[in-house]
Amino acid sequence: MKNSRAIFVVAAFAAATFVSSAAQESKATAPKAAAPPSAAHEAKAGREYSGMYSFLREGEFVQITVEEEGRVTGFVSRYGDGESDKGTFLDQYFRSGKLDGDKLAFTTETVHGVWFEFRGTVGRGAGKNPGDEAYYVLKGTLTESATDADKKATTHPSEVEFKMFPAEASPARN
Repeated sequence: MKNSRAIFVVAAFAAATFVSSAAQESKATAPKAAAPPSAAHEAKAGREYSGMYSFLREGEFVQITVEEEGRVTGFVSRYGDGESDKGTFLDQYFRSGKLDGDKLAFTTETVHGVWFEFRGTVGRGAGKNPGDEAYYVLKGTLTESATDADKKATTHPSEVEFKMFPAEASPARN
């Protein structure tokens, strides 16, 4: 009887040890807490700002695309003001563009002696929901630079606020 009692105690002890060990292993394989944002997520930060925004006059716009590592591409579509291009729609592609956090900067190519530089921020606007007009806005200084026939450069900085177009809108071209 003593022998069977000893075997029973050993067996019970072994079973308890096995159950305890199995419970600890299941805790070790339990789902882990959320990991910090991945590099892929970080690379996509800012892409929500990609879209079409108003520009200086009715019918003009700036298209912004935020790419990897904050690189910004896009263009400005505007009406020409010069004697040779008055009223003609001109597209000026970005020569350079960068988004760093909420700080946005871009410079356009020169077209007919005119180029633009924007330095400012991008952030939430008055729009209530994504896709609403002005859900995001660009605020900052837009400098319009021009060279005349004598290669004399003039600059005209101004404070601007460009509103994101509503998702279903597209600008009308004449």
